[in-house]
This record gives sequence, structure tokens and C-alpha cells, in this order.
Amino acid sequence: MALDEPKDADELFDIDGFKYIVDRDFIEKAKPIKVDFQEVGFKLTSSLKSDASCGGCGTTDTCGH
Repeated sequence: MALDEPKDADELFDIDGFKYIVDRDFIEKAKPIKVDFQEVGFKLTSSLKSDASCGGCGTTDTCGH
């Protein structure tokens, strides 16, 4: 996840006052996508499978890359 401005190829979602911008091609591969806000940070889940064990902060440092 990152701060960004919408582009022509993006889908914009406004959920509970939060705006989410997702590339249309990516959302077709990853849906459903779920963002759970936790006490510290968030947890992002989707239908995509990964061999990496990632934390919920969204940084590559926690994903072993």
C-alpha cells in the first residue's frame, strides 16, 4: 500500500471515509482484497498466494525480499 493519485487504469473505492485506489488489472487477479485495521498497523489479505511470510505493515523489509 502507498499514497497515490488515481490514474485512468485505477478503480476508486470509498469505504468508511477511507479512499482506496486499486489498479483494475491487479484487482481482477487479487480479489477479494480485504484491509483490516489493527491496534498497530493493518493486515492486507487477498486471493494471491505468496511464498513470503509478510507482516501487515506493507514494507518489503518484513517480507524477506
